[in-house]
Amino acid sequence: MKIFLRRSLKAIPGARPMSTHGAHAALRAAALSVGTLLLMSAVGACSGMSNRSENTAVGAGAGAVAGAVLTGGSAVGTVGGAVVGGVIGNGVEKKK
Repeated sequence: MKIFLRRSLKAIPGARPMSTHGAHAALRAAALSVGTLLLMSAVGACSGMSNRSENTAVGAGAGAVAGAVLTGGSAVGTVGGAVVGGVIGNGVEKKK
């Protein structure tokens, strides 16, 4: 099997086709890990915040992650998820 470069159309001897599926899956997993780490760090930084502010921040972080996952990493989906999550988090109150 010969693989050709797009520009020069010369065969590369012994070259194998490169799969991009594995690279995309690894990148997605890394982005999700970084997002989770940032969310956990933000929750740890909430020690001096009121309950309402803490719920808003956690809701925005969770909404951003959910929006990114549901829309395949779209910036609009991430921001929209953060907004919706923040609004929901702001409305949640802990029962005493």
